[in-house]
Amino acid sequence: MTYRTSLKALADPTRRRIFERLRSGPKPVSAIAAGLPVSRPAVSQHLKVLKKAHLVADEADGTKRIYRIDPRGLGPLRAWLDGFWDEALESLRAEAEKMEEKK
Repeated sequence: MTYRTSLKALADPTRRRIFERLRSGPKPVSAIAAGLPVSRPAVSQHLKVLKKAHLVADEADGTKRIYRIDPRGLGPLRAWLDGFWDEALESLRAEAEKMEEKK
């Protein structure tokens, strides 16, 4: 998976809300769908997209499916975001060195 796959899956506001609901721990579809302005079948379809992007994983618990965040999809996304942070820190370091040289 690439960070682009994760970004594309999370681009949809409903999928982001579903993903954010799993932040506090694993949940069945009924708990994920509670209070959302879409049907449970629609939530299931969104979960399918998130699962394909390796952002969520599921397991059977009797007749229920329990969904949780899958770190496999977060790794490439985190690495991509960390690249921005690394570049920002490098720019800050270079600017600080320039200011020190001017003194």
